[in-house]
Amino acid sequence: MGATQRDCAVVIIGAGPCGLTLAIELGRRRIPVIVLEERTSRARFPAANATQARTMEHYRRLGFADEIRAQGLPPDYPTDIAYFDRYTRHELARFRLPSSRTARDIVKTLSGAWSAAELPHRCSQMYVERVLRAHAEAMETVSIRTGWRAMAVRQTADAVAVEAEQIDPVGQDIKPASGAANPGSGQHQILRASYAIGADGGGSPTRKALGYELVGESGIVRDFMGGRMFAMHLRSPDLYRVIPHAPAWQYWAVNRERRAVLISLNGRDEFVVHTQLTPGQQAGQISNAAAIAMFHVVLGAELDVELIARSTWNAGYTLVAEKFQHGRILLAGDAVHLFTPTGGLGYNTAVEDAVNLGWKLAAALKGWAGAGLIDSYECERQAIARRNTGYARKFADSVGLFIPPPELEDDSEAGETARKRAGEHLDAHARFEFNIPGITFGGRYDGSPIIVSDGTLPPPDTVNDYVPTACPGGRAPHLWLEDGRSLYDALGLEFTVLRLGPSPRDATQFAAAAATLGIPLATVHLASEEARDLYEADLALIRPDQIVAWRGDASADAMDVLRRASGHLSCY
Repeated sequence: MGATQRDCAVVIIGAGPCGLTLAIELGRRRIPVIVLEERTSRARFPAANATQARTMEHYRRLGFADEIRAQGLPPDYPTDIAYFDRYTRHELARFRLPSSRTARDIVKTLSGAWSAAELPHRCSQMYVERVLRAHAEAMETVSIRTGWRAMAVRQTADAVAVEAEQIDPVGQDIKPASGAANPGSGQHQILRASYAIGADGGGSPTRKALGYELVGESGIVRDFMGGRMFAMHLRSPDLYRVIPHAPAWQYWAVNRERRAVLISLNGRDEFVVHTQLTPGQQAGQISNAAAIAMFHVVLGAELDVELIARSTWNAGYTLVAEKFQHGRILLAGDAVHLFTPTGGLGYNTAVEDAVNLGWKLAAALKGWAGAGLIDSYECERQAIARRNTGYARKFADSVGLFIPPPELEDDSEAGETARKRAGEHLDAHARFEFNIPGITFGGRYDGSPIIVSDGTLPPPDTVNDYVPTACPGGRAPHLWLEDGRSLYDALGLEFTVLRLGPSPRDATQFAAAAATLGIPLATVHLASEEARDLYEADLALIRPDQIVAWRGDASADAMDVLRRASGHLSCY
């Protein structure tokens, strides 16, 4: 396949958050992309419900964090996590979290573990995807082909061929990528590109065709969040009136008859509720009336509700693919990791897969990447997937293995004691699962072949605490600039050299080396002592994904540093 035969540079299979984010990352760098998406309807069942702070920082870098924060709940709606025996009866515990307006207002006042450009946003994935889709569609070099699926992916040494089938010709949303061929009127097409990305979900046909297995634990049984789950998308304008407690984002029902979590979607009348099927209970045999009756059990009252949609899914997964790459075919998102959704880590891990892969693909396609750059994707992201799935499992164990005492709902002294003890456990659990700067900001690429170690060790990796560090391999420590901007707002599109402190070191050797290698490089001077103290060095090299690639006090080795960070050297 010659270069003139390519229909685009990258074919992305799947238009969920991972595929769309990758399309945006490539589109903003003017890389021609075709996205294949089987779904012909943009309507989605409410899925992931938490956009973590690190993901929001990436959305800020991409230019639409404020649009995301405007989605979902009203700006002054509290995002509390609340626990009850039943929603209309006893409140057991409540972990208070800020509204989206408050989060926007306080972020500049925080330091230490929560020193960040953005705070988390509690919002259903179905709303987030609308924003991602709109921005991907606006990219001149991105074409999203709705109603098309990949039937097979083949590769040679220098190209891939994706056999695509149009499964629904009605309502196509096709915009040719820059330099890409029109799909024509046929039902099949061979798309030729330089790379193919399987972002096609947990059942990924792309991964299965490569013969790669998901490795880890599945089928874990818990009292809750360990088994076959039954989900309902509900509409009820009267639910807030019936529940005699302050509004919350998540309402957890904990009792011995039926457990559930109810999540407010728009703060008015739409909710999603997840409950676990009992042994022998078959979702297909549950009528809509019986499904609503299940909700009434955890509500503790009867109420007219509209069942908009229903779904089933499996809790109890801690799975990571054995391989993320085969030559020019790469895998990302749920295709390579499956979580129990406690902690909200699955969707956020998928977005960071796309961020990590996006700049590396663009660098390879623009000619400034070394042979090892794209290969570093698996090394870096597989380790993070194992880390994050492990943390999600711990959260699921903490809440799901808790057994409510028999007297929990009794109106007696024993019942009061049981509720107090349950509340103490659930309060501790909420702080464990929903205050996680360590997980959010502490993911690292130690041991990566494109990170230049300085011999220092990072702080311990913990769930609930994060110590900002410029030890190479982790997120660049954040600070607010004197002009009110985030440091991240000042970074370049690709690599950035930070000159730190009031008497900064010369960085011209980095500029000269970057020019020689063809690497886009910006230089930013942070004149404050605070910045120098935070980074503990005079100079720091920041990757396009805001990861510290190197730090030091002199630029004499600039050429070797940049060659290593761009995949040209296997060791340093």
